[in-house]
Amino acid sequence: MMVQQKEIIAMPEEVFFRTFPVGPLQCNCCIIGDLTRRRALVVDPGGEAEQILRLLRDSQLELAAIIHTHGHLDHILASGELHQATGAPLYLHPEDRFLWDGLVAQCQALGIACKPLPAPQAWLRDELPLACCDGVTFHTPGHTPGSVSFWFSSLKLLVAGDTLFRGSVGRTDLPGGSFRQIERSIRERLYVLDGDVRVVPGHGGLTTIGEECRSNPFVSGL
Repeated sequence: MMVQQKEIIAMPEEVFFRTFPVGPLQCNCCIIGDLTRRRALVVDPGGEAEQILRLLRDSQLELAAIIHTHGHLDHILASGELHQATGAPLYLHPEDRFLWDGLVAQCQALGIACKPLPAPQAWLRDELPLACCDGVTFHTPGHTPGSVSFWFSSLKLLVAGDTLFRGSVGRTDLPGGSFRQIERSIRERLYVLDGDVRVVPGHGGLTTIGEECRSNPFVSGL
């Protein structure tokens, strides 16, 4: 089975970028790579590890880090397999460690088979530089306490996880969620970006900051 690319985003020729749905809940996994240095990041490997690994091999990219927007099961299911296959470190915000450690319980609640994950090797924090493509971490709590977004300023690309969707926002009724926090995160960290910034949500179609500022019914930027 081949990886299905969900949507195409034009990038500079030295940048590799793919986003595609994976796993039982169709999380948008992203691969972002520097074709000059031959290094890449994988964001939110929620399943289908072999397909992700095949894309990396076919593109001759070394996996520098496996990074997660948050600790819900649909964003982390294939993380252990990727780490075992590549040795790349697993990154998570420490405030979502309780979700990471509770993966088996999360999966049992939905009847999804899984194995416990190895402990994260490194911790994300606000404004932490990423391993390639000049990315940086934004701490954007609300969906979970440790939710983060990944900002690539030179690409005008934001990987928002389940903080911001096209026409919606992440749920805040799950353990650790807070609508007050997610609203503040979106207004103060995301809506301050330029309107033409492209947004990859954790699920569903792509959008832009400008579109969400104008028309998102949950958090308006106007």
